[in-house]
Amino acid sequence: MIELPGNQAALKAKAALQGLTLEAWLGKPAGESLADAPRKPLETGRGMLAKHGPAPSAEEIDENRKNGRERRRKP
Repeated sequence: MIELPGNQAALKAKAALQGLTLEAWLGKPAGESLADAPRKPLETGRGMLAKHGPAPSAEEIDENRKNGRERRRKP
């Protein structure tokens, strides 16, 4: 068991970003690059918004802008 003084939470967070436990992260060779570490794939913006259905068409966007402008002009 490795005993570390100070804030272990920050070290655990760094290890978790690489998908490792603190013990595994500390056991890695010091010369190993962070770029070589396994990472979770990023979700694209399209993937995050897919649950909301298809995107509006350019015509729908233009119509919404026109309606919004008209509503702001009315007292």
